[in-house]
Amino acid sequence: MNDQNTFDLQKGGAALELVARFAHQVTGVTVSEDNRIFVNFPRWTEDTAVSVAELLAGGEVKPYPDEEWNSWRNARKDEVSPEDHWVCVQSVVADGRGSLWVLDPAAPAQSHVVDGGPKLVRIDLATNKVVQTIAFGEDAAPQGSYLNDVRFSNDGSVAYLTDSGVKGALLVVEIASGKARRVLDGDDSTQMKKGLDVKADGEVLRRPDGRGVEFSADGIELSGDGKYLYWQAIKGDTLYRIATDALRQGGDDLSSKVEPFGLNGVNDGLLIPRGTNRMLLTGVEHDAIRMRDLDQGADAPIDTLVHDERLRWPDTFSQGPDGTVYVTSSHIQDSAFFDPDAPPALPTELWKLVAKGA
Repeated sequence: MNDQNTFDLQKGGAALELVARFAHQVTGVTVSEDNRIFVNFPRWTEDTAVSVAELLAGGEVKPYPDEEWNSWRNARKDEVSPEDHWVCVQSVVADGRGSLWVLDPAAPAQSHVVDGGPKLVRIDLATNKVVQTIAFGEDAAPQGSYLNDVRFSNDGSVAYLTDSGVKGALLVVEIASGKARRVLDGDDSTQMKKGLDVKADGEVLRRPDGRGVEFSADGIELSGDGKYLYWQAIKGDTLYRIATDALRQGGDDLSSKVEPFGLNGVNDGLLIPRGTNRMLLTGVEHDAIRMRDLDQGADAPIDTLVHDERLRWPDTFSQGPDGTVYVTSSHIQDSAFFDPDAPPALPTELWKLVAKGA
């Protein structure tokens, strides 16, 4: 994090710089090793025409890998095959090895899972062609699930996923075989915290029918050495971790190997910038990017790097090859889920963090 284009985590403090505005609700962002930026737009409150896109110069979004993969529409779900089209993409992650991975929970409006739709898809960035599709059956992605985000082991052989749906869980996926194991299914560490209300603008967020924010295990991140996997629920305030060796080995006693690792407050995305052991947090209740030093253990204080009213629900982080940290603002509190007067197509933004005064 010593690049001139980034802020200094040691000194703290940063500012926002706008990268792009979108006419639709964005959630995920990722930056490849050759500095290509990709974003995704889930089908939450609209039948969006583009699900996965490459961000071009000037803020233009180009359907990725092509228009055909982006041609699913809710209104045409009986005509378009869900196995090889984007149904409701939640996250995109470049693995640093020449591939872009797209996670599709295939549950438009975070509701009914489309049969045959849940999948993790690998795209070769050199050819812009799909080269692998890992399909998830009901054993991995049952009705009520919403696969949310993904991280890859340092050797690239295993993917770790969160399920933020009705019954939270983690998935451990062997890349070569495509075999997926659903673990910590219903464990306290992956569930919504009872009695916790998520707020925005100082008020409890509720839908017109009285329901609040209901996301289970969501934010996920690997330690730099790959030894620990961290996660937390959005409707939750506790960060959890487990040794990745334990996840790979499996077994019936995984719950006993989960370690609460302090109170984060309500957050969505997590990021440990390369070369550090500091965790960035998207403070959705505070319009803020916050940080804690993991070397200080579970009781580490949480510092605010950025507080900016333009950060309407900071959602997902990514770090570019030069160290620049990017974050989306998905405006969940402004969406039709919680505001009946909101437009179906919700304007959102992509930002990058820069040194103050830069």
